[in-house]
Amino acid sequence: MSEISTKPYLIRAIFQWCVDQGLTPYLAVAVDSRTTVPRSFVQDGQIVLNISPDATQSLVMGNELIAFQARFGGIAQNISVPVDNVSAIYARENGHGMAFEVSALPASDADIDVDDTSETPDVPAQVSDDAPEPPKGGGRSHLKLVK
Repeated sequence: MSEISTKPYLIRAIFQWCVDQGLTPYLAVAVDSRTTVPRSFVQDGQIVLNISPDATQSLVMGNELIAFQARFGGIAQNISVPVDNVSAIYARENGHGMAFEVSALPASDADIDVDDTSETPDVPAQVSDDAPEPPKGGGRSHLKLVK
């Protein structure tokens, strides 16, 4: 029997902790051909998604895939992210969370088709172009790399 990764369980735990604390869970994702997101929001092969209950509909956080609906530029979009592509989950307000190694390399901007149907996210924002970097305390990140 193959061993199931702890990564999806840790993602769900940090998500639940954020929600319980009244914080906004952000998901940092390395984008590749298996990732379904509005391509116009992808920067340097990555995207940061607000996955709070207020920003998403039908959120399903499985062991292989995270899927939900969110509005981008007023248009409802289906979002699908392989768990392997999640590089971090953290609280927007304080940066506490967890970072992960990404097994797949993100695609370069040249390899990503741009979807011009989305311009700016609605409130609450589902994608943040200016998503804060997790705060540094004394030169150390609050995020822990999990292998």
